[in-house]
Amino acid sequence: MAQAVERALKEHKHLIVEAGTGTGKTLAYLLPALRTGQRSIISTGTKNLQEQLFFKDVPFLESLLGPLRVCYMKGRANYLCRHKLYALRDQPILNGLEEIEQYRAIAEWEKTTETGDRAEIDSLPETSAVWAKLDARSDACLGQSCPNYERCFITEMRRKAAESDVVIVNHHLFFADLAIKRQAKAAPDAGVLPEAAAVIFDEAHELEDVASSYFGISLSNVRFEELARDLETMLRAKQALSSGLQSASQLLRERSRMFFGALPMSAHGEGRMQFGNREEFLETQGDLYIALLNSLHRMEGELEHVRGVEEAPGLKKRTTDIREHLKFLMEADDRNTVFWLERRNAGRTREAGRNTYLQATPIDVSQLLSELLFENFPSVILTSATLTVQGGFEHIRKRVGMQDARELVVPSHFKYGEQALLYLPPEMPDPRDATFQDQAIKQIRRVLELSEGRAFCLFTSYQQMRDVYERLLMELPYPLLLQGTAPRKALLEEFRATPNAVLFGTSSFWQGVDVQGEALSCVIIDRLPFAVPTDPVVQARMRAIEDGGGSPFFEYQVPSAVITLKQGFGRLIRSLEDRGVLVLLDPRIQRQRYGRIFLDSLPPYRVTQDITAVSEFFAED
Repeated sequence: MAQAVERALKEHKHLIVEAGTGTGKTLAYLLPALRTGQRSIISTGTKNLQEQLFFKDVPFLESLLGPLRVCYMKGRANYLCRHKLYALRDQPILNGLEEIEQYRAIAEWEKTTETGDRAEIDSLPETSAVWAKLDARSDACLGQSCPNYERCFITEMRRKAAESDVVIVNHHLFFADLAIKRQAKAAPDAGVLPEAAAVIFDEAHELEDVASSYFGISLSNVRFEELARDLETMLRAKQALSSGLQSASQLLRERSRMFFGALPMSAHGEGRMQFGNREEFLETQGDLYIALLNSLHRMEGELEHVRGVEEAPGLKKRTTDIREHLKFLMEADDRNTVFWLERRNAGRTREAGRNTYLQATPIDVSQLLSELLFENFPSVILTSATLTVQGGFEHIRKRVGMQDARELVVPSHFKYGEQALLYLPPEMPDPRDATFQDQAIKQIRRVLELSEGRAFCLFTSYQQMRDVYERLLMELPYPLLLQGTAPRKALLEEFRATPNAVLFGTSSFWQGVDVQGEALSCVIIDRLPFAVPTDPVVQARMRAIEDGGGSPFFEYQVPSAVITLKQGFGRLIRSLEDRGVLVLLDPRIQRQRYGRIFLDSLPPYRVTQDITAVSEFFAED
């Protein structure tokens, strides 16, 4: 793999590599990237892998090769903005003792930190409201006109990146940066990533979804609230908050609340839904939309008259961007865009209310990626343990627009036939059958008794996960852990530290989770992980394939589900010493014609329908 990567980098070619778990693929692309003499960007799917590369793999290489010029970058929201911190010190808008204590802790840390990365403050909660008021997101950035520009953590991060041979980022930062550069065209200061001769994407199976979210537009009631809050805080600190601006800000708040409150809602009140009836909404509620646009216009006019305040142009640009986004979301007619709504709980309690997100997502990103990524960078390398379907790369190449690329499959050196057993219980009902859940619980209980816990139970739906967890809670003698009761990292640490534990999880535990050894000896999956067909983006993509004369089921749903299933099963065997049983409760893998595609795409596990074989396998432990 290292030779193929080096050849692709030298000859400025694109390459796609499926490298099975345990092949050492991070070293296989890191070494060639360091040897090229040109700058490479390495983008990972998760911060976990990013941290592994920077804090484990790079020091290992440095122990052999001497000092290397490598840096590590996260999105701007991970870094502190000194300008905001100082402005808030003079003009505090903190709610309650908890926020005041968090602010003090951050202010104390700012005096000694070299990076400004929030990960350094262990005591700061993930959902800290204070951090959201102090982070370095670009919408409030003053750029070179900021009095703290030279001491800015983002400026320092850029300097380091410009001096590095390898820059380690994650997909979210890479595509956020690419989207900013696309909008800003030739603006020299746009984005944070430096020019590079090559990009290497690890966990590249996530590319389509991440790129879609950043090439789309999202606008929420939160963004309006934040604009009004920042405007009042910053201008009050400079004694520049006139009565006109104060009333314009208040009006914007009121009108945005009325507009977002009037948007349609799904039957459950939460979740995602199509917003294809925008014309109908505008006919009945158009006055709320026009009133909101007018209040944004008014805000721009008021800010135009503010003199001698360096924040004013940035606030005006934010107001203009929001107005343009709102206009696009409500009026644009783009065949390659799906318009949809999402309502999310604003906090843990029902009283916290809901936030509403207006979304526009490209249906097909292949053309965009072809132009902005594959034509822009001399060499792009995609790698992951799960990129092929039935041994071929056709699905992923088509979805991301990678036309001209070399291909390589590097099989894992794990002995899957000896290390893993795939159990497909006989006589399971179809998942759409009313008796499926009861039968699934019986099978899960039986397998967990044989494995003595030590398992992940992975579900395609949160509701099914909760139901199975609650019904097994009183029946099993093992510690049961449930996703959502604690942060993912804390649950994994507890799982590793607790003998015979069983962890119940949904999508976020299907990938990017690494538990080696006996603690994880069984992975149970309830259903084939087909994307929810009512999801607005999935729906739009299926319709587009159908309109083009294709089969959405075989061209999109099945290959996507194959890759997700490979990810889920991939949690089990993480080293040559690992042994374990995989269980799939969905009988469609054996009964339906498309089941063969799934079986042909999985590693060569030993397959059985006999529970005795499972019992014997665990008896060999």
